[in-house]
Amino acid sequence: MLKRERQAIILQQLEDEGAVYVSQLAAELKVSPMTIRRDLSQLEEEGKLHRVHGGALLREGASVQHLPSGLERRIAEASARLLPEKSVVFLGPGTITPEIAPFLRDHPHLTIMTNALNVAWAIARQQTHPLHLIGGQVESDYGVYGNVAALRDIRADWVVLEASGLDAARGLTHDQHYYAEMGRVLLGLHAQVMLLLRPEQVGGAGALFIAPAEEVDVLVTGREAANPPLWDLSELGVRVVLT
Repeated sequence: MLKRERQAIILQQLEDEGAVYVSQLAAELKVSPMTIRRDLSQLEEEGKLHRVHGGALLREGASVQHLPSGLERRIAEASARLLPEKSVVFLGPGTITPEIAPFLRDHPHLTIMTNALNVAWAIARQQTHPLHLIGGQVESDYGVYGNVAALRDIRADWVVLEASGLDAARGLTHDQHYYAEMGRVLLGLHAQVMLLLRPEQVGGAGALFIAPAEEVDVLVTGREAANPPLWDLSELGVRVVLT
């Protein structure tokens, strides 16, 4: 496991529980306690945690920007309800997508596939669904990119993604090239596509084109979204779910 992967998992556990322990992390991540201590030292230097004897504590205010908002939870809960039983679901990287995990705990017979470390960690800790993690290079959004061949081999019933914008005329777009490339591959799988967007992103556009808007089957967003772009998307056949 790469150092950035380990540190992403450490930070996610720290946000979930408020504290981490060297011995527990070493056992879970299958590395030496010295390796964990080095990771904690680096993260402390970056201002992300406070080291204590035997582990670390969440530094007050250090990761507030990563914590889910009420809007994110609303969208995540609504999207979880839309996933049918006995489905194979691909959950992509993002800030809303990891928040789906708690709402899948009692959702029976799902198989989860992902290339996002924070999603994988959230699902794995529940120990309720088979989980497949796609490998590659880790980026700053905890997404693991670059293994296009593995993405093409996926057989998913549903693909859940985020984006920089969805507009009836300008299509589905993203600002990051590695996410856009991933999106193009996944939309070629002919699975049902669910898009999670913040209200201000509806009708907006990122720098890179992924696909025409009508290739999105379901859009889940906040009820604060403007009506005109929602109507335009509905006329293209996109199912709009407001929460």
